Amino acid sequence: MVGESICKALRMAHFTVDWTQDGVSAEVALTHKNHSLLLLDLGLPRKGGLAILESLRNRADSIPVIILTARDAVSDKIRGLDCGADDYLVKPFDLDELIARMRALLRRRSGRANAEMVHGDIVLNPTRHEVTLKGIPVVLPSREFAILHALMEKPGTIVSRSGLEERIYSWNDAVESNTIEVYIHHLRKKFGPDIIRNVRGVGYKLGYAP
Repeated sequence: MVGESICKALRMAHFTVDWTQDGVSAEVALTHKNHSLLLLDLGLPRKGGLAILESLRNRADSIPVIILTARDAVSDKIRGLDCGADDYLVKPFDLDELIARMRALLRRRSGRANAEMVHGDIVLNPTRHEVTLKGIPVVLPSREFAILHALMEKPGTIVSRSGLEERIYSWNDAVESNTIEVYIHHLRKKFGPDIIRNVRGVGYKLGYAP
């Protein structure tokens, strides 16, 4: 029930969510798909959360990790943080606080102190799920927003097609062959034909700022 509530809240906050319910499945997921952030319960069946965390850090995986657990002893918090967790929340916790902590971690990972991202006259605010062009609001469906967000996180960096697909699809979603191209076409119509460049055989990057 807790997992279902968290997944529902994250999707409403425009996150793409993959959920595993045991430690072995979690390790498989972390090995075969790139994720931006991990919410980790310590009391997982088959393999515990701390063992998963230690495996991640031993192979130099720097994915941000927030531990979610009922273990509230100071010694448990110290151990979790010393094992490589970036944050530690004790159940029951407020979902809005969890989402705020997630956003803060993702900002730090991308080297930004401010929630807002700016590219020319485009301003994107992931916290409020808002985009403006020259101060005028532009309404974007969730997946168009996610693609623009991914490209604006690190301007100049090429994002692969598979990387964009991972930002907009969960495991159970059917991936259509030309979906990314369709969304990028829509973004170009809204922000200009040069806003996104196709780097042939590699992926996509932000183009000229409008």
